[in-house]
Amino acid sequence: MRFRSLIFSGLTLLLTLLATLPVAAKATETPAADSDTQSVYEQLDLFIDVLTLIQKNYVESAPMDDLMAGAISGMLSELDPHSAYMPPDMFQEMQIETQGEFNGLGVEIAVKDHLITVIAPIADTPADRAGILAGDIIIKLDETFTKDMSIMEAISRMRGPRGSEITLGIMREGENTPLYFTLKRETIRVDSIKSHRFEPAIGYIRISQFQQRTAREFKQALTELHQQIGQPLQGLVLDLRNNPGGLLDQAVQISDLFLDSGKIVSTQGRRKTDNFTYNATAADTEAGYPIVVLINQGSASASEIVAGALQDHKRAVILGTGSFGKGSVQTIIPLADHSGLRLTTAYYYTPNGTSIQARGIVPDVVVEQAVWKKMGAEGAPKEKDLDNHLAPPQPEVQAVPAQQDMPEEESDFQLLRALDLLRGWQQMKHLYPCPDNLGQDAS
Repeated sequence: MRFRSLIFSGLTLLLTLLATLPVAAKATETPAADSDTQSVYEQLDLFIDVLTLIQKNYVESAPMDDLMAGAISGMLSELDPHSAYMPPDMFQEMQIETQGEFNGLGVEIAVKDHLITVIAPIADTPADRAGILAGDIIIKLDETFTKDMSIMEAISRMRGPRGSEITLGIMREGENTPLYFTLKRETIRVDSIKSHRFEPAIGYIRISQFQQRTAREFKQALTELHQQIGQPLQGLVLDLRNNPGGLLDQAVQISDLFLDSGKIVSTQGRRKTDNFTYNATAADTEAGYPIVVLINQGSASASEIVAGALQDHKRAVILGTGSFGKGSVQTIIPLADHSGLRLTTAYYYTPNGTSIQARGIVPDVVVEQAVWKKMGAEGAPKEKDLDNHLAPPQPEVQAVPAQQDMPEEESDFQLLRALDLLRGWQQMKHLYPCPDNLGQDAS
């Protein structure tokens, strides 16, 4: 009975602490609230009965720490795919990860229909180089099937010492049999920002994740682009493809750079403290050059906040394919034993009041990814190659060759379309407007 009494005392204390979190006077409690409290106590009594039976009758001795961790994990797994319990070692590693460094494969995952599903591989990591794609379903980790595996267990199995190997079994849309990839773990140092200059005066910035330093590094990349170009930007490509998200405040700060007023994002939960609206400010707002934001099904969470804010304010054209559709906010809650909870506490809404939960951001211009190849046409004849061709009436002016773009432009069809859109916009601005009477009957 002493064992049962200790458990009951601990759980009763936990229930008392939880009951005090929302501050409310006892005098305002209703009979319905009293009934709910009684029901909770009855459920706790059932839990204690099961725990006592396990301790007394299970074929082997079961460590209490493991039983409690399993019970907590089970509770959270019943809520949604993103709520989870993190044991002390994993909680510590999660805190390190937000700073941009960890040992593993470099793949962001979620639980979808009880299956471990890839949100996105992180650029230039073992998962990315091996060809893991957004939407892939991980069915095996080495010899262990992942059906009904918790997200934290899957992450734990994929993490490990640098240089160690793990084999992933993958089911992919369009494939009839599983694909197997053997990956070697590395120390993943995520450079969240990469930038490049395209002609004429077009900037390109890719955000791979929203980490603690992302907004600061983004501002620095913009400053460097302005200095390299030496004139006002004529356009910007903001690449959020395969960006699984990250820290909300970083997404808000980057959105604020391109908006001078109005909502960026709002959150709504059960508690008043979870209801908040983030607004843009006029300070340090970038000039009004055109922006194209690239997204795909690997763009999730914080990247959807940025895309949704710029789309609703008509500040950017969204190009690519529909995003992942993660419209919920997770709060990290430290626990007394140095473990932690990742608990879904609110939904977020774009400036127009739209929830993208399980829907995603719909692009303004839908462009599927494709392989773009130059067709060899060096040997094709031209007018000047014909016998007795007419000479040009004026001397030929040698055109100055444009700066060569980085190789991705040739193979990245979505990026090419974004650049075409921005370049076309610049060309269209220089055209003369059509006469008002064009096409009218002259009679």
